[in-house]
Amino acid sequence: MDSGMRTFRTLQPCDNHPIRGLHYSGTGDLMLVVSGAAQAKVLDRDGFEQLETVKGDMYITDQAKTKGHTAGLLSGAWSPISREEFLTTSSDGTARIWDLLSGGRNHKALVKCRAQNGLKVSPTACCYNQEGKVFGLGCADGSIQLWDLRKSTVAPSSQLRKAHQPAEISGISFSHIGNQLLTRSCDDTLKLWDLRNFKSCLNEVGDLYSRYDTTDCLFSPNDKIVITATSVKKDEDCGHLLFYDTATFELIRKLDLESHVIKVLWHPKLNQIFVGNGNGVIKCYFDDRRSLRGATLCAKKVQKRIQHAEIVSSQQVITPHALPLFRQERRKTSRKQMEKDRLDPVKSRRPDLPITSGQGGRVASSGGTLSSYVIRNLGLSKRVDDDQDPREAILKYAKEAEENPYWITPAYAKTQPKVILKREGGDGEPSAKRSKP
Repeated sequence: MDSGMRTFRTLQPCDNHPIRGLHYSGTGDLMLVVSGAAQAKVLDRDGFEQLETVKGDMYITDQAKTKGHTAGLLSGAWSPISREEFLTTSSDGTARIWDLLSGGRNHKALVKCRAQNGLKVSPTACCYNQEGKVFGLGCADGSIQLWDLRKSTVAPSSQLRKAHQPAEISGISFSHIGNQLLTRSCDDTLKLWDLRNFKSCLNEVGDLYSRYDTTDCLFSPNDKIVITATSVKKDEDCGHLLFYDTATFELIRKLDLESHVIKVLWHPKLNQIFVGNGNGVIKCYFDDRRSLRGATLCAKKVQKRIQHAEIVSSQQVITPHALPLFRQERRKTSRKQMEKDRLDPVKSRRPDLPITSGQGGRVASSGGTLSSYVIRNLGLSKRVDDDQDPREAILKYAKEAEENPYWITPAYAKTQPKVILKREGGDGEPSAKRSKP
């Protein structure tokens, strides 16, 4: 990527469902996609799908009996110690841990979130601690629940019912040391908790307007600064990215952005801050001296110039006296070329023409059958003309028959040497029948 910041691939993995979260694995080769659908997807760094979790049966009341979520997803997180394990939460009131080795056909573990009255409540935010043994859930009723994977998942290891007002907790984050917890809620507050004394918050900041239920909060890599975001109020024209001191919760820095600020990520190795805005723009903040690689490589890389290919049409030189070997044919229209190909028996694939005299087992054009062939060729060739006198035609061979008899005369030489001809008007002829009156 250069300074133009153009993407090398654009994809839509979850159809028309909104993307609620994107999380890279610890190794950076896989990405978890959490959308409004009931199925989470895992993509590789090139954007190709590697896994899709199964969808549960929505007609089963007990969520533990289903293999997957039955309602839309709300949040997700990768395990920091395992490349094959990730966590998802859903509106069905459950949080499920998945294993890549199972292919997403069944969850590895399941926890049910319950409100104070015993009814199910939706976990809207989740995160792992740095050791990967405890994960925290922020629920829609303002409660916080911590679950220890080394213990039973029937009940949370610790919970705080009234951590926030009855509103969705949009963000939850463990400190890198692991003894503090930061939460952001839709009740416009940001609170810091000590896990060793999980009854009251250490610090709190209010009047942080949040329009989205996915507004983020997080710790800096050294745990000295906490970050959160605000949306654009009605009487303002910009959102804010706020930096507070972890010990005193005093405002250190305030950045104004032209739209709502929703997601925030502070990469510990690159030392760069990525901010997702409500207008679809992602901004990156870095220091030339303290930041490494990442966006610094793209910002310094000169954008490639687009080289327009020069198209030169082939010029035809018309030389009437050129040799046929070097003569160039003029370009013909498609219709003329088609008519020329039609006359060519090879290009047009013309069938064999009928043979006039009949060869190779095929009958001549005179007829399709043998009888018609004989009648038309042999019969018509021997046909007698009507104007010819048959008596004269026979008598012209009389002299030759007397001098050189061959057929009839030798046969009657002994029995009838003298030729007897029929008389005209002889007796014995039957009288003509008279017609009846």
